[in-house]
Amino acid sequence: MQCQEPPTRSQLEQCAGSRVFGRLQSVTAVSAFPKSKRLLRHADFQRVYQAGRRQFTGNMTVFFLRRTRGETGAALSQLLRVGFTVGKALGGAVERNRLKRRMREAVRLSWPAVEELVDVVFHPRKSVLDLPFDQVAAEVARGLQLALQRAREAPATQPARRKNEQ
Repeated sequence: MQCQEPPTRSQLEQCAGSRVFGRLQSVTAVSAFPKSKRLLRHADFQRVYQAGRRQFTGNMTVFFLRRTRGETGAALSQLLRVGFTVGKALGGAVERNRLKRRMREAVRLSWPAVEELVDVVFHPRKSVLDLPFDQVAAEVARGLQLALQRAREAPATQPARRKNEQ
């Protein structure tokens, strides 16, 4: 069965399978934005902030860091990874999470065809709360494009050395 129109609950059950504790199991869409393409660890965010560069757009700041192929680890297996930071000054948890969901969808829609070894972090300003989604999507697409362009020009970072290595 194909789910082309917004599916009803019964159609979702047929597509997703059985129920678990009265709730539907998650339906993985073909065009989802998986966690493997996101920055999730605090250390990854800190590395982008400290060693990376930043680009200002109208309503957000985009931090980016080009990685080298020498960096290893399961978390670094993806080429392009994107993260979002939304400060408490932008509102309560509901507003912040809504903003992150909107930005995540905007990134998903504007994902580049050619990926590079780059970590990107979006930090929105308060004005983003009032923007319609199409403007948020355009701003995110522009920020992502600028970050990738500038990251190509920037030298790649060297793998982090441990304190006992010299």
